[in-house]
Amino acid sequence: MKRSIYTFSLLILSIPAFAEEKAAERIGSGNIYQDLLFIALASLVFILLLVSLVLLKVFKGISKELLNPTPLVHEPVKVLEFEEWLELKKSKPSLLNKILGLKPISEEHELLLEHKFDDISELDNPTPAWFMWLFYGTIAIGAMYLFTYHGGGGGKLQEEEYAIEMEEAAAEKAAYLANAANLIDENTVEESKEASVISSGQAIFNSNCVACHGDKAQGVVGPNLTDEYWLHGGKINNVFKTIKYGIPDKGMISWEKTLSPKQISEVANYIKSLKGTNPANPKAPQGEKEG
Repeated sequence: MKRSIYTFSLLILSIPAFAEEKAAERIGSGNIYQDLLFIALASLVFILLLVSLVLLKVFKGISKELLNPTPLVHEPVKVLEFEEWLELKKSKPSLLNKILGLKPISEEHELLLEHKFDDISELDNPTPAWFMWLFYGTIAIGAMYLFTYHGGGGGKLQEEEYAIEMEEAAAEKAAYLANAANLIDENTVEESKEASVISSGQAIFNSNCVACHGDKAQGVVGPNLTDEYWLHGGKINNVFKTIKYGIPDKGMISWEKTLSPKQISEVANYIKSLKGTNPANPKAPQGEKEG
């Protein structure tokens, strides 16, 4: 039996080395399914050998017990009457009583105090120690809280936490609005007459568009942007699209990678606000008339 156990042990120990050797041979073979099948079979063999080793140990124990049986010791069993069993059950405290530190009802007569009032007795049944320690612990925690938040200044009171949370919320709101402003495209852009939008659009126009459209948008190389005629549509979404993608065939470059969607929306709204400004020396109308 010992030889069998040693043999199986050596086989089990040799499996990892054998698996590593075979795995090294298969690296670069390109057949992943064969590798997975080999790993699965190696694992199955390992499990079978392990189970066999356990069974051998069990069989060894059974064989030893059969050859030299352990003598059975007969202990006398006391048969209890129902009244005895009931009394024994009452005398044993329940799990709840153990947790609460209480005695069973059958022993409460030992806890009676001497004095009575109106023929009513009182039990000397103090609060369990664990409950008292819990109570003292809450007092200690309360004292530490009072010192930390109202004495030492180590914590923030509700008003301070509220102010901090409002500041964080305002910062998150500003970040969201800034990000949301850049989600505009030619389908969602809206016309705006707000002074801040027009002012920002004018600054962008003066920095990037004057060379082709003139300082008053009267038209130079590019068309006049103040009249009622448009080459590629005069609605806000058409203007936005023209600025964003450009018209390469006519020399209008794409501003998509230079300006953010918010900036394109602002300059488009500025251009829309120029209608009817009648600058000096305007370029001749081009395109179709739009109301």
